[in-house]
Amino acid sequence: MNYSSEVERDYDVRGWYSSVQESRHDGGTPGETLVKVATGVVIRNPFAGKFVAELSDLTNPSAAIGHALGERAVALLGNRPVESYGKGGIAGTSGEQEHVVACITTVFGDPLRQQVGGGKAWISSVSKVAVAGTTIDIPLAHKDELYIRSHYDAVTFCVPDAPRPDELLICVAVASGPRVHQRVGGKSVADLKAGA
Repeated sequence: MNYSSEVERDYDVRGWYSSVQESRHDGGTPGETLVKVATGVVIRNPFAGKFVAELSDLTNPSAAIGHALGERAVALLGNRPVESYGKGGIAGTSGEQEHVVACITTVFGDPLRQQVGGGKAWISSVSKVAVAGTTIDIPLAHKDELYIRSHYDAVTFCVPDAPRPDELLICVAVASGPRVHQRVGGKSVADLKAGA
């Protein structure tokens, strides 16, 4: 199924955006490369400039956005498995934070989980209202266990000309592993695999 086309059928899409970051070290000895990806879509906000109580026009078709952004993010990781994920968005200044939240509920989240190979944990999230070009730090956490400290991270994402006042930027982030040089303890992936 072409999820991007489905999104473009249900929403007024201005564009699709992505970024990839590959880190080998953070001042220590180079190790396994950590790859972090963010993908986003800019859509027209049908509720910009007015208060509307019922936001289901944003929520109901949002499964396709979860599928499309997840699919794109996984492709940009190459053959690496997804270990952590997050979601978020920015409403333009004629919109509300709640307009973003309406797009990234469980309707959106479950398809994202499907695209990244499953996920038992809550998906970390951030949303705000801001002008075009504002950065967003999409939080990351391990996809199967929220309390794995090594995977607490973020991906900084920016679309220079979005969101315009009547737009929404909806985005996801994924990573191939823990923070580079993580070493502060806490529950680990090994603990998760051992059932601890």
